[in-house]
Parts: sequence; C-alpha cells; structure tokens
Amino acid sequence: MEDRSRGLYGVQWHPEVKHTPRGQELIETFLHDCAGLPDDWNASSIIDDQVKKIREQVGDAEVICGLSGGVDSAVAAALVHKAIGDQLTCVFVDHGLLRKGEVEQVKHDFVEATGIRLITVDAADDFLEALKGVSEPERKRKIIGEKFIRTFEKAQRQVLEEAGARGKEVKFLVQGTLYPDVVESGGGDGAANIKSHHNVGGLPKDIKFQLIEPLRTLFKDEVRAIGTELGLPDEIVWRQPFPGPGLGIRIIGEITRERLDLLREADAIAREELTKAGLDRDIWQCPVVLLADVHSVGVQGDERTYGSPIVLRPVSSEDAMTADWSRLPYDVLAAISTRITNECRQINRVVLDCTSKPPATIEWE
Repeated sequence: MEDRSRGLYGVQWHPEVKHTPRGQELIETFLHDCAGLPDDWNASSIIDDQVKKIREQVGDAEVICGLSGGVDSAVAAALVHKAIGDQLTCVFVDHGLLRKGEVEQVKHDFVEATGIRLITVDAADDFLEALKGVSEPERKRKIIGEKFIRTFEKAQRQVLEEAGARGKEVKFLVQGTLYPDVVESGGGDGAANIKSHHNVGGLPKDIKFQLIEPLRTLFKDEVRAIGTELGLPDEIVWRQPFPGPGLGIRIIGEITRERLDLLREADAIAREELTKAGLDRDIWQCPVVLLADVHSVGVQGDERTYGSPIVLRPVSSEDAMTADWSRLPYDVLAAISTRITNECRQINRVVLDCTSKPPATIEWE
C-alpha cells in the first residue's frame, strides 16, 4: 500500500527471506525509492563500521574469541583482529565433534592466513562424557554450548595470567553469531523457537564476558564477502557451513566415539566427491547424517548385514533462511554411495533428502 502525498508505504513481507524475484524487487523499491535509503551497504562499509564500533567498545581491554572451525567464527575473529590486533587471543576448543581434517586446518591454515595468536585445548573426552546417553536434540545443543563455555573458562587462565602480567584485563568474548541463528532461536518479539543455537540462548547466564558479535545482523553470503575482503583464503571462506555443535547434531541418537569416527569418514568421502565434481560453489552445503538408532538389512560381499543408513542432505541457498535440495548429478550420487558403502563397512544404505526449507530445516537436529 502507499500514500505518496503523506509519505506512507507498507510492504507485507518477510524481509529476511528471498522468496521470489518480485518480492526482492518490492523490498528494494521500498528501501531505496520510497524510504530514500542509499544502496551503500557492502562488505567494505560493514568492515569499517564494525572496526570503529569494536575499537570503541573494547578500548584497551583484552579479548578472547572461540574458534569453532567454521566460516562464521573465522571471519568474526579476522574482523576483530583487524580492529584491535594483538589485544585478541583465539582459543580453539577441540570438542571431538569436528569433521575430518578440520583440527589441522584451524591450527595451521587459519593462523598462517591471519597471524592471530591461537591457544588449542583438546577436550574431546570431556565432551563425549557429558553427552553420554543423550539423544534429545535440544539437550545435545545445550550441553555442547555450556560445556564449550566451561572449557573456555579453564582455557582462559593462561590468557588472564598473560594479560595480567601486561596490566590488562580480559573483558570480552567474540562469537560468530549470524542473523539466521537469532531468528531460528526465537530472537525478537513473537518469533518461534525453531531450534536453539548454542551461541543464542545456549550460553550460561553466569558468563563473565561481555559479548562481541560483529556478524549478528548478517547472512552467510555477506559473511563470505567480508571474509574475502579481509583477505582470508578461499579454503576458509568458501568451506561448507558447519554448525557449532558439529557432528553431534548430525548423529541421530546417542553420540559415541565409534559413531563419530564412522560419520567423519562418510562425510569426508561426500566432500571429496563433491570437490572432485567441481560442485563446491554450486551447493550451499551437504550435511551427512548418521541414523545411528535406525538399522537396515543389506548385503555386503556375500553376507547379510544390519547396518546404519546415511542421509545425504545437499542444499542450495543464499542466506540459509530458505533452501532447496540440490539436484546433484546421478553419477556423483552414485560415486558417493558406492564409496561410503565400500569404505564404511557399518553403513549399508545411502539415502537422499529431497526436502526444501521450509518445511524442513537444513540440519536434521
């Protein structure tokens, strides 16, 4: 609706979701033609605004950033580092729920690209013990989020001691929270809680740090643009999105070391075949899900098997608010399925999730 004489305009729409080209056109017309807002919000301007804001917020205090191994925390860390330099120390908690090769990538590739000081904590055994016997998705997320912070509190001692020796105080914690995380966690008045994210509502209320969330109002495509602008390598910027709780929410059922190792191998095979086919930038991500409490009869060699199915969930999206399942070539799907069932003997069935978002979310849990 509009009343140009009184400068009144209204658009009934979900501005955070790109449903159709016509809808996008309406929003752009409303913002730029009707409201008169300039079209000058880009990666460079976001970086400049955030750098200024972070410097004003932090002052001469010290800052800790938790690296998860994903795009979001890497870009958030690089952005904060640009603002305050050596006042930032990154802590990488290896919770044992990462994909194959990610621990090494964080320890070496990220540090080499940014020069950021990094402390690594191996807490895989502690996380597995805390998750023992837990199958309910929301409990998993809450446990992983709280355990992460508690592990952080132990790791911070070294940072606090070194900062204290310099006469400084550690006051801030950086998180790579994105706008879809906030929306899905029920952020804002009247918003439904679709699924909690460990960095939105999953943090303990007694956390002692003030939060810095420079990406909180952004979508993944904008975060990638910022990462590129900051000079991060494509291997980090264009890696598939990965949830903070990691493989813990891609195992449907209880998380065990054996199930994690199995899923890690299957996931690595799927990613290798997608890369080999040149599809890394054509799909948004491809979660590989282990149905650990479901079994199916199969034949491997000349013997009957009773193994676990694996679900492939390739999706295409721009911002993760909506998504469609990716129509992967049959020969790529066949290669993935053949390799997984041949190389992962406990898996005897590979299935394809062909559901859009909505009604389904990208992750299964």
